[in-house]
Amino acid sequence: MVSMGQHFCTFASMGEPTRVCYLLTFAKQLLCYQPLNARMSENVLCQPVSGRQDQKAFLDLEKRLYSDDPNWVPPLWSERVKLVGFKHHPFYDNAEGQTFLVRRGDRVVGRVLAVVNHAHNRYHDETRGFFGFFECEDDEEAAIELLDTAGDWLKQRGMTCVRGPVHPSLNYEVGLLVDGFDTPPTFLIPYNHPYYERLIQAAGFEKSQDLYSYEASIDILETLDPKLLFVIEESTRRFNAVCRSIDPKNFNADVRVFLDIYNQSLQRTWGYVPMSEAEVDDQSNGLKNLLLPKLTSIAEIDGKPVGAGFGLLDYNPLIKKINGKLLPFGWLKLLMGRKKLKRLRLVSANVLPEYQKWGLGLVTLYKILPEAIKFGIEMGEFSWVLESNQLSRGTIERGGATRSKTHRIYDRSLTPESEQAST
Repeated sequence: MVSMGQHFCTFASMGEPTRVCYLLTFAKQLLCYQPLNARMSENVLCQPVSGRQDQKAFLDLEKRLYSDDPNWVPPLWSERVKLVGFKHHPFYDNAEGQTFLVRRGDRVVGRVLAVVNHAHNRYHDETRGFFGFFECEDDEEAAIELLDTAGDWLKQRGMTCVRGPVHPSLNYEVGLLVDGFDTPPTFLIPYNHPYYERLIQAAGFEKSQDLYSYEASIDILETLDPKLLFVIEESTRRFNAVCRSIDPKNFNADVRVFLDIYNQSLQRTWGYVPMSEAEVDDQSNGLKNLLLPKLTSIAEIDGKPVGAGFGLLDYNPLIKKINGKLLPFGWLKLLMGRKKLKRLRLVSANVLPEYQKWGLGLVTLYKILPEAIKFGIEMGEFSWVLESNQLSRGTIERGGATRSKTHRIYDRSLTPESEQAST
């Protein structure tokens, strides 16, 4: 603001009519002026979600923030209410969570879920909290208040650091989109506004790990690197590996084979925590209605499953049409409309630890590609791949896929610097 001395010098040099106009303008500025901190601090309040009205506000905020964004795809709301803890989900058998809303006056401007994942902390011998389902208007003060409040809740429960966003763990949707905003997300891949990165960094979070999505034309077989083709053929010959699709008559058992291999194969992966038996059962029931047997592959050696991979149709164009609602007829539209889908997400190619680094993951995926072409798939997405997973990244990039999106996971300490220095 201009100093009083500057105003006086300017005022003294004016003629009488000009002085009157200047005084009126200056008086108006004084009446309207408020310090920036006072304006921004007014009526910002963060509180735990309490009752159905708050739960509705938590879910509705997402709809409002993306109402004019053509790339946003609504979640399956019936699943979302479980993952945020408003209805039972087996993840919370080994975790506790609390949702928060931040308001500016009477207006809800942000939300977040704070999680204590006991399974993670037992597995990694940590005291780490998590946050997820972060959504906020472009309001830095509100975002900081929201994430600080979630951090305080975690600290009260003995947590010394916080990681996120995860929704609600690394076994589900994960990461903040920081690159690749020009296209809609693929099924079960998060999407958010570009300014979220700035808000999260303003709250003291720093990058921990990036996750990459790669995409390639499904006719990649025609231009496959000869070295990769040699690895596939040699690995198949060396182990006498046989690949088969999920057996529709034993669908539940084979889906469980997938998830068991997933649990065993990722034991040394950054941030990994095994899914509980209840989570495996829940995932099996969910995948039953989404997987097409022909787009799956189980690699066997001497009749023993050692690798598993599957392609998941990108249901997002259909989910957008039904506005994320499976009832009363949304589920039927998904099943009937999937024959026209042209994009496939190659979610997983997991191999038991003793067979890793021998190319069996490639063998597993190679079985799926011809079937995808027959189905009419035009584009494939490999997602997600950890930044630190140099082997998988190198293989995918040599195969001709290009990086299309980057999601980021952040960390923040909940312990004061002075306390960290003394430990």
